[in-house]
Amino acid sequence: MKNLLPKGAGTSLAATAALLAGCATGPKLDYTDYAGEPIKSFYMNNFDGWNVISKDQIVVWSGLNKAYLLTVTGYCPDLQFANAIGLTSTANTVDRFEKVIVGRDRCMINEIRPLDTKQMKADRKLMREQMKKPMDPPPPEPEKPAGEAKT
Repeated sequence: MKNLLPKGAGTSLAATAALLAGCATGPKLDYTDYAGEPIKSFYMNNFDGWNVISKDQIVVWSGLNKAYLLTVTGYCPDLQFANAIGLTSTANTVDRFEKVIVGRDRCMINEIRPLDTKQMKADRKLMREQMKKPMDPPPPEPEKPAGEAKT
């Protein structure tokens, strides 16, 4: 089965983007910081969105709190610039034998790592709250003795 999803499609994607990606000026955390140990496969009932991480890594969303970091191998030059991708699966299961399809390129999945989306959300929320707090003013400069010339 091949799932095609244009970048930015779906209401779940919009909710996920709002909750997890933050705004353009908001906090940004590295997805790889939240990646668990490699797994053999995952069940993907819904293909709710994707984010390009690097030239050989993408995050795919299979629900509001389910995301997986996929590392691909092979020739996949357009991955970072894709507007739509496809993801093959067998009986809604994605494993290392499946492919990420970008245009005419079929990029083999080399590694699958689940993301700890709950911790990621909590960390991003904390960062946003810290960014909203007013910064403390700098400490006053020490006064110079009366005999010294001011510059």
